[in-house]
Amino acid sequence: MNKTIITVVGKDTVGIIAKVCTYLADSGINILDISQTIVSGYFNMMMIVDMSATVKDFNTVADDLDALGQNIGVVIKCQREEIFDSMHRI
Repeated sequence: MNKTIITVVGKDTVGIIAKVCTYLADSGINILDISQTIVSGYFNMMMIVDMSATVKDFNTVADDLDALGQNIGVVIKCQREEIFDSMHRI
């Protein structure tokens, strides 16, 4: 399995989840876990996805999601699971 962590942060607007999930589905990326909250009008979502079935490489997906985030007014970041785990290990 090729796990990646995707975070989405920004002002809440209609369709953020739909647009991100549509991109992932169209790219053959499976969502394994998803959590989202809205606090005082700010949207925060964290997803764990499996990129094993996509033909796109990690950098293409990261760039595409960055551009999508700019279009919808949020910041979308992708991190490989092993890097995310290393950065958040206590």
